Amino acid sequence: MNLSSALHSKIFHIVNICSNKIKQESYVIGGYVRDFLLGKKNSRDLDILTIGEGIRLAKEVSRYIIPIPKIQVFKRFGTAMLEYNNQKIEFVGARRESYHFYSRKPIIELGSLQEDQKRRDFTINSLAISLNNDNYGELIDPFGGMLDLKKKILRTTLDSDITYSDDPLRMMRAIRFSTELQFMIEKSSFKSIKKNKNRINIVSKERIIDEFNKILLSKKPSIGLSLLYKSGLLSIILPELTSLQGIEELNGYKHKDNFDHTLQVIDNISKEKSNSIWLRWAALLHDIGKSHTKKFVPEIGWTFHSHEFVGSKMIPNIFQRLKLPKGMIMKYVKKMIKNSYRPVALIKDETSDSAIRRLLFDMREDIEDLIKLCIADITTKNKEKKDRYKRNIFVLMDRIKKLEERDRIKNWKSPISGNDIMNVFNVHPCKKIGIIKNFIKDSILEGKIPNEFNSAYLLMLKKGEELGFKKKQ
Repeated sequence: MNLSSALHSKIFHIVNICSNKIKQESYVIGGYVRDFLLGKKNSRDLDILTIGEGIRLAKEVSRYIIPIPKIQVFKRFGTAMLEYNNQKIEFVGARRESYHFYSRKPIIELGSLQEDQKRRDFTINSLAISLNNDNYGELIDPFGGMLDLKKKILRTTLDSDITYSDDPLRMMRAIRFSTELQFMIEKSSFKSIKKNKNRINIVSKERIIDEFNKILLSKKPSIGLSLLYKSGLLSIILPELTSLQGIEELNGYKHKDNFDHTLQVIDNISKEKSNSIWLRWAALLHDIGKSHTKKFVPEIGWTFHSHEFVGSKMIPNIFQRLKLPKGMIMKYVKKMIKNSYRPVALIKDETSDSAIRRLLFDMREDIEDLIKLCIADITTKNKEKKDRYKRNIFVLMDRIKKLEERDRIKNWKSPISGNDIMNVFNVHPCKKIGIIKNFIKDSILEGKIPNEFNSAYLLMLKKGEELGFKKKQ
C-alpha cells in the first residue's frame, strides 16, 4: 500500500532530500501514521525514524527550514526535536532494546527498521511509511497493524508477557489507547496485564499519573477506569476508589454501587465538555469518604453522613502518594469535595438568601464548577426524579446569579479593613479587630446590611464600642 497522500507536508520532502544527502534511510513511524489511517489528520507530534544518527538528520533538516529552528538534542537517547509549522518533530535513530528485571529503562543499541518496529508497544504504533526514493510512501507493516486498526484491536508486537514485564508503563498505555480509540485489548494481552499488574510499582508515579490523566481527559473515562479496575491496576494506584465497589444489603435495605456511580459521574462531567483535569479529579474522588462513613441504621437504611468532609480530609495523602500538585490545585479539589453536596441541600424553596450568599462566599470563582459537579452527580435512572433534580438546581443557579449581581459576593472583599479599624479606634493589632471584621462579614452575608462602606462603617463603630473601643477624636 502506498500512502504518499499522508506525506502532504513540505517537511517530508525536506527529510527525503536530507536523507539522500547523508545516505541514511528515513521513515515516518508511530502515532502520525496510526492517526492518518484512522482519519485523524491533525496529529501534533511527528516521529521520523532513521537508520543511523537521528541528531545528524535533524541538524541537516534544520538547514532547509527558514527561519532555522532551534534544535533540542537529547544525547542520552540519541534523539533530537525541532518545531516546524507548530508541529513538534522528533528524529530518532533505529534501535533495539533489552531490559533488566528491576528497571523499565532499556539498554539501547543501534538496530534495523524491523528491530525498531519490534520494540514498539502495539502493532498499530509500529506502522511506518517510507521517505526513501525507491519506495517513497510505501506502508511497512510487518506485524499486521493495519488489520488490527480495521478490527479495532490493541495487540502487542511481541509476546505480551514480555512487553508488559519489560516496560510496565505499557499496561497503562494499553488501557489509555483502548479508552481514547475505543479499541478492544486482545484477550491474551489483557490476561498479561492482570498477570503483570504488580510490575507497575517499578514505574514512577509521575509517568503513571501522566497516562491516568489522559484516561480522565478522554471522551468516556469510564472505559479506562473499568479496565484499570478489572486488571487490578486501580487497586494498586487508587485503592480509595476501588473500596467503593459493591452493594451491601441488610434487612431489605441496600445502597447503590458507589464505584459504578462514580464512573457515571466522571462520564457526565466529560459530556459537559469540561477539559479541567482537576474538576475531573474532584468528580473521581467526590465519594471516597463513603467507604469510611457507611453505617446501617434500622428503619432508615444505609447512611453516609459527613462523607464529603471525610473525603476532603483524605485528599492530601492521596496527592502526596501520587505526587500530584499541591498548593492551590490540591485546595481546589478538597474544596470541591467538601462542598459537593451543599447545592443539593439548598434547592428547597425555603432556603434563605444568606445560605446562598455563604455558598458563594466559600466557593467564589469555583461556584460554576461546583454546579457542574452537582449536575453530573445526578445519576438516577428515574427520569422524573432526574428532571426534578435538574430543574431545582437550575432554579438555584438563577437565584445565585441574581444574588451575585446584587451583592457581588463571588469576588467579595470586606469594605472595612483591619487598618481602617485600627485607625478609627487608635488601637494596635489584637483579637478584637478580627471579631469586628467577622461580624461585618457575617452581617453582609446574612443580608443585615448591604455590601458597601458606609453601612459597614456604622456597624464597625457599634461593634467596636460594644468591645470597649473608643473612636479617636
